[in-house]
Amino acid sequence: EEAKKEITLCLQRNGDIFAWTPQDLEGIDPQVITHHLNIYRSYKPVKQKKRHFGPKKDKIIQAEVSKLMAAGHIKEIQFPEWLSNVVLVSKPGGKWRMCIDFRDLNEACPKDFYPLPRIDQLMDSTSGCELLSMMDASQGYHQIMLAPDDRKKVSFITSKGTFSYVAMPFSLKNDGATYQRLVDKIFRPQIGRNMKVYVDDMLVKSKKAEEHVKDLEETFSVLRKYKLKLNQAKCAFGVEGGRFVGFMMTQRGIEANSLKIKAIIDMKAPTCLNEAQKTDRKNSCTKQIHIKVYGKESTVLQDVKKGRNI
Repeated sequence: EEAKKEITLCLQRNGDIFAWTPQDLEGIDPQVITHHLNIYRSYKPVKQKKRHFGPKKDKIIQAEVSKLMAAGHIKEIQFPEWLSNVVLVSKPGGKWRMCIDFRDLNEACPKDFYPLPRIDQLMDSTSGCELLSMMDASQGYHQIMLAPDDRKKVSFITSKGTFSYVAMPFSLKNDGATYQRLVDKIFRPQIGRNMKVYVDDMLVKSKKAEEHVKDLEETFSVLRKYKLKLNQAKCAFGVEGGRFVGFMMTQRGIEANSLKIKAIIDMKAPTCLNEAQKTDRKNSCTKQIHIKVYGKESTVLQDVKKGRNI
């Protein structure tokens, strides 16, 4: 309980690391990192023909454009070099996410082979840790600036005009590599010691509960120094377990998400050799996860030829 109180006070002291409004997203200093496209010279600019949306979807697009303008992520442009269309992607709950169809532009860019952390190496990072904190950057990609010479290339068209990105947008080729390069750079002293980072997902871990505030303060200091803001709605502080890069992380290490493995638990045992081979292929996808309830809810051994328990 004492540790929880100290964490609450720590968060109150560091309220400035969260983005409470779009205007709070100041952006990372371009001297620290900037996203470059590096387009192949052999590719000619492509201007996509404008797609038309119904009144309802067009209203959603204009609302999102207004938010991006208010945050300083985009600006109006007259003479774009490349031009892409808006795409609306449905989200749970009946909401929509505005994306840009950068397929033509992405095809013209070489791949950045900067390595992302291996998921299996992140899995066991929380074993033996008493407290964890999962953090998510607020519109993380938009906090990195685009190189000025590339901004006219990252443009899109709507019913109200044409706009270009000032900040690095989502769905742009190599955006994940650029972001990983940033977090590896700024959190280098902490990664492997009291922190794990996968693109814009951050995990602070402490072997002892009383050390967690110190570890958080160290992390918050880095966030403040580089003006990287967090999304308070997607953070969990001082917990014993939580979701990180899609996995359930606890002080015991990685555990299966009960909602995601329900189909596996309910799966019938194989009754023939062909079914057994199919099951083996499916099981290979989850070999890194020890499903503790499997032995309780599924027959451990069967004669696959006769379909009977051994």
